[in-house]
Amino acid sequence: MMIFEIILAIIVGIMFGVVTGLTPGIHVNLVSLLLLSMSGFFMSFTSPLVLSVFIIAMCVTHTFLDAVPSIFLGAPDEAQAMNVLPGHRLLLEGKGYEAVKLTVVGALLSLISVLIIIPFLIPVVPIFYKFVQPYIGYILIFVVIFMTLNEKGFDKKIWSLIVFLMSGVLGLLVFNIPNLNQPLFPLLSGLFGISTLILSLNENVKIPKQIFSDTIIIPFKNKAKAIFAAVFAGSLAGLFPGLGPAQVAIIGMQFVGNIGEYAFMILVGGIGTVNFVFSLVALYTIQKARNGAVAVVLEIIKSIDLVQLIVLLAVALIAGAAGAILALKISKVFAKYIVKINYKKLCILIISFISLIAFIFGGFLGLFILAVSTSIGLVAPLIGVKRSSAMGCLLLPVILYFVI
Repeated sequence: MMIFEIILAIIVGIMFGVVTGLTPGIHVNLVSLLLLSMSGFFMSFTSPLVLSVFIIAMCVTHTFLDAVPSIFLGAPDEAQAMNVLPGHRLLLEGKGYEAVKLTVVGALLSLISVLIIIPFLIPVVPIFYKFVQPYIGYILIFVVIFMTLNEKGFDKKIWSLIVFLMSGVLGLLVFNIPNLNQPLFPLLSGLFGISTLILSLNENVKIPKQIFSDTIIIPFKNKAKAIFAAVFAGSLAGLFPGLGPAQVAIIGMQFVGNIGEYAFMILVGGIGTVNFVFSLVALYTIQKARNGAVAVVLEIIKSIDLVQLIVLLAVALIAGAAGAILALKISKVFAKYIVKINYKKLCILIISFISLIAFIFGGFLGLFILAVSTSIGLVAPLIGVKRSSAMGCLLLPVILYFVI
């Protein structure tokens, strides 16, 4: 009976993960909290483990599907923020499906890799956590300095720092607004989503017919570097509070150097999945929850033993395989029909849709944040500095969290 319930929880969790992954603004944390509020009802006819299985299946599936709206619609969540620009560029080259495929390959290979090494990491995690925790803030400061100095020319270094500080101050203000629902949505959608769509509107671009054959070739060395960086960076995000996929993507970039934007998409695709899976290891080894959904799992299951950890990791692998297949099939549908739509009207429709969601979650304040973040998001590409400077919106608050 328990096995049947677990299988059903996996199937329903995957279905919910598809919905949350494809729908901008609907986060797995929100669904997990709703489930927690109704857990008393569900607990009357099922077990805490089954509810936890549902959450894990949903969250892992989400990490595979969230690339689709990011690449085709320019509406990223935190895990996909860094993928918007290269993904959008590939879309305009007729390679939108291949862009999604890169992130899916990154997510699946990184998931398999981290599952293989988890048995060896479990004894090491508590020691590593105690050793590295005091230095996280300083590591991020070093990363920011390196990012800034990496710009070519003194003027661009200054502008990179300005964009970092502007977005960083905006992030600090937004995260300190009380009772603001989904603060990341207007913040990241403006900095990386709407700003990209506005530039596309200005250039009068058209979406060409999308290619479904494999035209992107990545050297094995770069693929291996990307997977290694995704596993390392994603594990950091899963272990340390305040570090999200976007922040550790910046760290991963510095570790592997110039691997090209295709391999970079593999890297970013893998980080979100590894982040979530490794947060289960953190839950088992140091009994701490590192994201909202895992916090709900801890609240439901109270404590996690080795058998439960193995079950949840097996669920993650099943959901990952299903998520990979579904992401590729759904992105083919997106790629097939997006070329039949007037791109200018599509951009206006997406901007309107994102604005509506920002208003639903945050009212006029949400719209104001969206407008300000969009303005800052336009600065970097217009000046000619890397868009990663705008990750100051997440990096600066995290640095201050660890240092002060």
